[in-house]
Amino acid sequence: MSDSKAKPATSIEKAQKARRKFLQSVGLTAGVVGLSLLGYIPVVDARPPRLRPPGALNEQDFLSSCIKCGQCVQVCPVQAIKLADIGDGFGLGVPYIDARAQACDFSCDAVQCILACPTGSLTYEKPDFLNIRDGAPLAAAPILKAKEKDAEPTLNLKERIGVARLARPESCLAIQGRGFKGQARGANFTGELRYMAVDRWKPVPVREHPYDLELCDLCVRECPVKDAIELRPVKGADGVERMTPTVLEPCVGCGVCEMICPAEPAAIVIDPQAVWKA
Repeated sequence: MSDSKAKPATSIEKAQKARRKFLQSVGLTAGVVGLSLLGYIPVVDARPPRLRPPGALNEQDFLSSCIKCGQCVQVCPVQAIKLADIGDGFGLGVPYIDARAQACDFSCDAVQCILACPTGSLTYEKPDFLNIRDGAPLAAAPILKAKEKDAEPTLNLKERIGVARLARPESCLAIQGRGFKGQARGANFTGELRYMAVDRWKPVPVREHPYDLELCDLCVRECPVKDAIELRPVKGADGVERMTPTVLEPCVGCGVCEMICPAEPAAIVIDPQAVWKA
């Protein structure tokens, strides 16, 4: 009798133990996912990198130090900086830039997002104890086209936030030898850009600034950084030279070239957090 009564008790204990382990696993998983969404656990390798605001620390350091206060968002003159929401699946509240929708055109000249950051997640110069990726530092302070005539034309930025890349050369109008006429991104595009001929300090909607170009050079024409990109004759596989957007070392990864490209999808894109390779 005693043996037959012990068996049900053992089964119940096993079931309870299994249930406890299951609940512990669920709790641990929920905790990891929750912290990951908040950006406290830098599982950045599990998703494509984001384009961060200028002056951002390396990704893991950035996620660890950013307090998601939104100060950088509030001071951006073109509202290029957004805070990730839960739909992004990672980094809830962490600032990022979607260059295709709205690039950083440095309209503020002084990179106000860095000035506004209270924790140093965005900084003009990294502390000595933090790692600096090879290829991230700029060879020289970038010169802003808008400030060329100023006594101090450079931008206080020591590292790039990404690098532009001609991802779809077959879509590039310049390579095709074609011009462009009209609104760069259509009548419904809401992005803004600083046009020096219109107003140095006030960005205007791109849709209000139509173009009439014999050869499309929008990525070169509107790049805010001097000598960051040029149209150069490049010989293709067929031996024919074609004018081709060529990214140069001063590129900081601001994203204006990607935003302004009239091809859909964009012929030129920004590789976030990429480093310069000659």
